[in-house]
Amino acid sequence: MHKTLIVTNDFPPRPGGIQAFLHNMALRLDPEQLVVYASTWKRTREGVEATAAFDAEQPFTVVRDRTTMLLPTPRVTRRATALLREHGCTSVWFGAAAPLGLMAPALRKAGATRIVATTHGHEAGWAQLPAARTLLKRIGESTDTITYLGEYTRSRIAGALTPAAAGRMVQLPPGVDEKTFHPGSGGEVVRERLGLSDRPVVVCVSRLVPRKGQDTLILAMPRILAAVPDAVLLVVGGGPYEGELRQLAEKTGVAGSVRFTGAVPWSELPAHYGAGDVFAMPCRTRRGGLDVEGLGIVYLEASATGLPVVAGDSGGAPDAVLEGETGWVVAGGDAAGSAERIVTLLGDAELRRRMGERGREWVEEKWRWDSLAERLRGLL
Repeated sequence: MHKTLIVTNDFPPRPGGIQAFLHNMALRLDPEQLVVYASTWKRTREGVEATAAFDAEQPFTVVRDRTTMLLPTPRVTRRATALLREHGCTSVWFGAAAPLGLMAPALRKAGATRIVATTHGHEAGWAQLPAARTLLKRIGESTDTITYLGEYTRSRIAGALTPAAAGRMVQLPPGVDEKTFHPGSGGEVVRERLGLSDRPVVVCVSRLVPRKGQDTLILAMPRILAAVPDAVLLVVGGGPYEGELRQLAEKTGVAGSVRFTGAVPWSELPAHYGAGDVFAMPCRTRRGGLDVEGLGIVYLEASATGLPVVAGDSGGAPDAVLEGETGWVVAGGDAAGSAERIVTLLGDAELRRRMGERGREWVEEKWRWDSLAERLRGLL
């Protein structure tokens, strides 16, 4: 069997969607045939202890670099090739193609016979910059397969590759654990704990950064409250934007109807999705297309939980929604459009039920981790 070396910056306990993607895939590969080479999360005592505890719990080998950011430097490349030889790996999976995929030629020379590089949202941004396009082209030529999340990212990244490399691209999106995210995930307990049992809840689960659109939801709240006076916005997650979001809620006069949970342990996320009646995250593209949503796994987790979704139109986010069936896509940053869709859903229990059930069906049909991990095994 092929033994695989995963080379990545994005691995727990560092939080984030890419990290969860890679970890879930890794857990579904043969642990005896897997080695992970990853950066260190934080150099603080707390970060080092959390990383060591996490690594000790994994069924596969995890090797941490001393740096908090792996780059394809000569030193890191030597370490990666040494690990490849030491553990007898014959296949390599770059958790993010750019820039780590630039190490592919050295790993090939060291004995790798299959090299797969996965792309996310940031590579679509790279594809717009001349110098970065050149690097993406090199990565495409030196790997066997570049994977993509959806049509949005494929179309943009393919334009930076040679026709041959573009023709070898394969879709590999993140999946959803339908056994973890489901309608009976414990939402009532969270609602009761937060004092929201009798209130219509709009929930947003995500890192608090400008691209995600929590500010748009806060700006939409006056319109939502005008139609549904007891509605509440439940903002789940932590991040650098929290202070500004709290100030915006005060300035907009809706602070009493906005609840911030802060960072929530992964084990409690399903119940926080379940605490909502509607899931909304009107994400938007920023920085001239360099800051873009790659897919938006949160929409699919919400669908698996049985919630209708309101998504933004940034990047590949629309790929995670069946328009008019599992939810709706609105223009990113459009508070009025977001409010209109949310009010419609809050006012129609039958529509929420129908969209939630269709979303659950779609996740089970297309987005299950086990079937996607089988695709990765074939590529490796």
